[in-house]
Amino acid sequence: MELALTVFLFLVGIVFIVKGGDYFVDAASWIAEVSGIPKLIIGATIVSLATTLPEMLVSVMAAAKGSVDMAIGNAVGSVTANIGLIMAISLICMPAVIKRRDYLLKSILMLAAAGLIVACGFSGQTTMPISIVLILIFCVFLWENVTSAKKAMTGQGSEGTRRKPQGKEIPVNVTKFIVGAVGIVWGADLLVDNGSTLATLAGVPERVIGVTIIAVGTSLPELITTITAIIKKQSSLSVGNILGANIIDLTLILPLSSFVSGKALPIAEASARYDLPACLVVGCIALIPTMITRKFQKWQGILLLLAYGIYLYLTLVVAG
Repeated sequence: MELALTVFLFLVGIVFIVKGGDYFVDAASWIAEVSGIPKLIIGATIVSLATTLPEMLVSVMAAAKGSVDMAIGNAVGSVTANIGLIMAISLICMPAVIKRRDYLLKSILMLAAAGLIVACGFSGQTTMPISIVLILIFCVFLWENVTSAKKAMTGQGSEGTRRKPQGKEIPVNVTKFIVGAVGIVWGADLLVDNGSTLATLAGVPERVIGVTIIAVGTSLPELITTITAIIKKQSSLSVGNILGANIIDLTLILPLSSFVSGKALPIAEASARYDLPACLVVGCIALIPTMITRKFQKWQGILLLLAYGIYLYLTLVVAG
């Protein structure tokens, strides 16, 4: 009975966090729009941050409650799932030719962040210097996003104009903002508490729950965006969304979790051996060939799925 209730509450947490994130993104975009901020800037900043809020809040809350392995597992596991599962599906269904200038810097930033986190594994904990560098990488990412959006606006002759809200827009969107924020917070709380209980009842480490069920659960917004992009045949939207979300996950979550916990986060041996390298490996498979060929190809998607499957086997069977 206890196991069934725990699983039910865990699933409720995932639903709350996904739907809450959806409402929050819609409301945040609307607030920015009626404030006169151009849509391209909204997409480059507010939406990018809002879509990664579930992962961020789950890890920060887990760190605050002492579930450090879950915090690290979710942060790194979300990136691995985004690339090894979600991007893989996108590449298999819809390979794409890209403009190198649109992806080169973001690819370098993501791989640099993943490499730094692997370096944390060697020291056995997150360190202040690496946390500072990760935050600097995030600032470069944000600057690049805003700069690119401004160039696009100039090319399109688009300027931000304050739009007067119509009819019931204000109460509807304020309600969405509040419900979305509450849903994310409550969902994150349910995920962390019941994820920890689930790990105890199942007799598995918290990091296993973090890098698998929670990581995939908090990555559902990216999965939904990817499926929508595949249906609409907009491959760049899918890949761009995943890449941006990964950079934010890698550069903000661990430093924020460390700050909230008030100390360096210890990294478990299993995380250092499996989770952190897996994140870097799938990143290299997805991005390095593309930086050279300017193409996201189907074979990369197949190889990513294979790599993710091997990683899950090592996590659940060998290390679990």
